[in-house]
Amino acid sequence: MGNRSAPAAHAATTERPVPTPAALSVNNVEVVYEDVVLVLRGLSLQVDAGSIVALLGANGAGKTTLLRAVTGLLSPHRGKITKGSVRLDEEDITGADPADVVRRGIAQVMEGRRIFAEITVDENLRTGAYTRRSRAEVRESYARVMDLFPALAGRRKSVAGYLSGGEQQMVAIGRALMAAPRLLLLDEPSLGLAPKMVEQVRDIVVQINAQGTSVLLVEQNATMALSIAHSGYVLETGKVVKDGPASELLADSDIREFYLGTATGAGDSVGERRSLADVKSYRRKKRWSA
Repeated sequence: MGNRSAPAAHAATTERPVPTPAALSVNNVEVVYEDVVLVLRGLSLQVDAGSIVALLGANGAGKTTLLRAVTGLLSPHRGKITKGSVRLDEEDITGADPADVVRRGIAQVMEGRRIFAEITVDENLRTGAYTRRSRAEVRESYARVMDLFPALAGRRKSVAGYLSGGEQQMVAIGRALMAAPRLLLLDEPSLGLAPKMVEQVRDIVVQINAQGTSVLLVEQNATMALSIAHSGYVLETGKVVKDGPASELLADSDIREFYLGTATGAGDSVGERRSLADVKSYRRKKRWSA
């Protein structure tokens, strides 16, 4: 699958050591919850080293479950991988312990930010370095976070729960970067943010990628995700229904109608159609009734 060039990133204010980006391969994975509910159905996905990959899908499509399968966080939710494998740089990490996954170079920003509201920004950030032993490396990562998020520099001693939604998202991303990830998983980072803050998050993701971190970006905001991604996947009911270069997906008429809300006409409600198949069925009905 071909990639396109990502938009140019803003230059970092200070030169920092560049991590080696990681490659992720998800191969024919099935995930079951409670030994009953099949959520991922033979899903395969590739994140090339140094790329940004967008994963699109409606609520319930299986996006968060995929991230749990990668990070080893299925067990707390009574889920398990029953088929397939997850590989990081060709090394099998299927079912690995979450802390071991972080040590190997994967960090995640969860949906809804999930910061510790009762402690300071500084304390939140330092929790992200819990698997690291070198104080010098932790200081380097902390300096990198301050470079990326200068707005946090003056708020380091502020209690995180009193920050704005945008500032809390900065803390959540910064905390993940404290693990010095080679692959960053972002779950709906634009959720609940004002348009201006969405633009800032988009630019930060591009900059993080340019500094040597691969990115898997899970989003319902298809315009934002595909505008910065090299490639993308569309997920429905636990299966990949479309994939390709981001520019092609952004131009795809079905995706534009369903995910970008470009449908027009009286009674033409995107909310009434819950999948790309519904879009195609709707178009057939329009042709038959014409």
